[in-house]
Amino acid sequence: MTIHWKVLADHGRFEASRQQRAQVAMTGKSTSADAARDAANPLRGLKQAEKAGSEQGLPPVHLWNPPFCGDIGMRIAADGTWYYMNSPIGRKPLVRLFSTILRRDGDAKYYLVTPVEKCGVEVEDAPFLAIEMTIEGEGSEQRLRFRTNVDDEVTIDKDHPLRFETEEGTDGLKPYVLVRARLEALVNRPIFYDLVAAGTVERVDGEEWFGVWSSGDFWPMARAAEIGLRRQ
Repeated sequence: MTIHWKVLADHGRFEASRQQRAQVAMTGKSTSADAARDAANPLRGLKQAEKAGSEQGLPPVHLWNPPFCGDIGMRIAADGTWYYMNSPIGRKPLVRLFSTILRRDGDAKYYLVTPVEKCGVEVEDAPFLAIEMTIEGEGSEQRLRFRTNVDDEVTIDKDHPLRFETEEGTDGLKPYVLVRARLEALVNRPIFYDLVAAGTVERVDGEEWFGVWSSGDFWPMARAAEIGLRRQ
């Protein structure tokens, strides 16, 4: 897969120009030269990262330790949409490329990492969204496999655990699956319904829990008594 950075650079130049015109109209002052430069080419090492990925699969971002270059106006919304300078990035191959150089460090912050720079990214919830689920097998032998909005595929197992959080304000459950190296995918609402449909009640540490089986392990969602279920 070859991505020409010029596509995003042109988008950045247009957006920077639009914002600059707006600021001049409002304040009579121009934006800084640094901001315009960053908008035109925020990731100098993207081609190097892409080449490393084409040769080795995913780029080895865990091996790179470049200097931090600040934030570049990149944001991943809660619905999985990627934005650059407040405009959605519509080219899926480009979003896919960015997703392969995304890293979450020990400070719990997200970065786009190339061999020569490390730039901050705002992530509203999880960086990825699970949009498709397939079920192989039955009962305790079943395997649950997800596909994400950036075309990663992951099977729930010990290396890719499934966890649930209580959603603030609604007390509903939000399921997450680990895709790789601290990067999770939020299971979207329609797929969550499918996940619940695949659930069953099992006894865990003396309590009955509702959850799902995958790869030989039971992944509990909620106490069965709290949702009015009992083990058959």
